[in-house]
Amino acid sequence: MVDFVIGQYIKKDSFVHRLDPRTKIIALFFFCISIFVVNSFYGYIFLFALMLLWILLSKVNPIILLRGTKPVFILILITVVFNLFMTQGKLVIKILGLVITDRGIVLSIFLVIRLLLLIFATSLLTLTTSPIEITDALEVLLKPLKKVKFPVHEISMMMSIALRFIPTIYEEADKIMKAQMSRGADFETGGLIKKAKSLLPLLIPLFISAFKRADELAIAMEARCYRGSEGRTKLKKLEFGIPDYISIVVCGILIILAIVVR
Repeated sequence: MVDFVIGQYIKKDSFVHRLDPRTKIIALFFFCISIFVVNSFYGYIFLFALMLLWILLSKVNPIILLRGTKPVFILILITVVFNLFMTQGKLVIKILGLVITDRGIVLSIFLVIRLLLLIFATSLLTLTTSPIEITDALEVLLKPLKKVKFPVHEISMMMSIALRFIPTIYEEADKIMKAQMSRGADFETGGLIKKAKSLLPLLIPLFISAFKRADELAIAMEARCYRGSEGRTKLKKLEFGIPDYISIVVCGILIILAIVVR
């Protein structure tokens, strides 16, 4: 299985899978706000408990979510290092002239928690919602923008296709890299400039493959007489149920609790 889980969809019969896709997008929006509003360990413990409950209700293997953090591990590490050594506060330890403060440690821990929660939340949305459902939900949620001539359907379709192709492109890059390494290519040794130059044999075939897939998709959509939102009907009409209303109310309460805990 590909390490990059954002964009993948796992079909299951669970409470979260059966929710209206609009409910899940609204829940994700509220949850992301809560992540950045909370600034205490008790608040993050509460959010992690909520995330664990959501994972249990979705019947998604937690190992899949943990695997999704692997591609962004370097980003998390860089964020920790910058906040650890570049935040002013009370001196805790000094290493080779670099100062680590109490505030730097706390901010680093908070940022790691925030990034992990964001990755888990976005991954859970795509793992429990098909690309078509995401497209339909975004189109309905953004419908008021049609009054100002905003291309709602086209933007929703583009976002859905982009999410769907993230794991595909990541897997393609991994295959190309392994093929190049088997032919003697070196992506590990050398300085930053040398490593950047060594990526050229990887990027060129990756771009060619991506353009080829995009062209094939465009031809397939034209063959099926796709003409945007004009005259387009829905196979499945989105309707809110009682679980959806309850979930939205719970998300609203979550924002209030996050502000109170702050």
